[in-house]
Amino acid sequence: MRRYTPNILLRQWRQAPQPLVVARVTLTRGSTPREEGAFMLVGHTVVAGTVGGGALELACEQHARAMLHSGEALREQQIVLGGTNVSQCCGGRVAVRLEVLTPPLCAQLEQQLAQQAAERPSLFLFGAGHVGRALAYALAPLPLRLVWVDPRAHEFGNVPDGVEACVTSAWEDVLATAPPGAGVLVLTPSHTLDALIVEAALQHPGLAYVGLIGSRTKRLRFEKSLLEIGVLSEQLAALVCPIGDRGVRDKRPEIIAALVAAEVVEKLLHPAQQEQGFATPSLGASA
Repeated sequence: MRRYTPNILLRQWRQAPQPLVVARVTLTRGSTPREEGAFMLVGHTVVAGTVGGGALELACEQHARAMLHSGEALREQQIVLGGTNVSQCCGGRVAVRLEVLTPPLCAQLEQQLAQQAAERPSLFLFGAGHVGRALAYALAPLPLRLVWVDPRAHEFGNVPDGVEACVTSAWEDVLATAPPGAGVLVLTPSHTLDALIVEAALQHPGLAYVGLIGSRTKRLRFEKSLLEIGVLSEQLAALVCPIGDRGVRDKRPEIIAALVAAEVVEKLLHPAQQEQGFATPSLGASA
């Protein structure tokens, strides 16, 4: 079985149609693994996307392949999670619509994916050192527009799929393009450059997240210097430093990247839940 992303499989289908069934969640009640609108594509030997994994997804694949064999065009399924037909312990209920992919349905799904991509927040990652590289790989799978900035082309290595590598020293011009709700991560090899980018980011209107790698000592030094040059105390309060501070003392780049990725999910992808107090307070890994 070959697995693809929905975008790639839909693009391939446009070029060379093959029998595919779309399994889409149309209703959820109680605890469910995915939200309404989530979908997957199922072919004889290919799969793309997910409706939540586990027994639910297996049941959808089985229904879809039964349709491919029988020629059935449409099927509606009510699935109780944790019931006798699906041994998945979420305890909720989902309705799934399964239908054979057609050009109009393909266009509808492409529009849905394009809208989701357009709604993704932007994150600007300044620095392609050892932690910056680990972070690029940790963040690449997340629903973000990730812009990775460094003047040293050789430091990027293999740029992960979907990441926009920007080889430039004109960081001011890149930062100026950050839209409201965007985030900034600062991990350059220069404390002076870190300070310049942080100062500009804290004064940039509408940013949702400004993170700086470093220790608590570095933060205190930066606060003192930035206050002296006119950065307001309320602006400084928005600075997250150390980043990924979650109670774990481990300076390996991959561990730092994992902890920071969790922080980005909380602060950039789900800020409303932070404000409502649903997220766990950050407590941990500095570098």
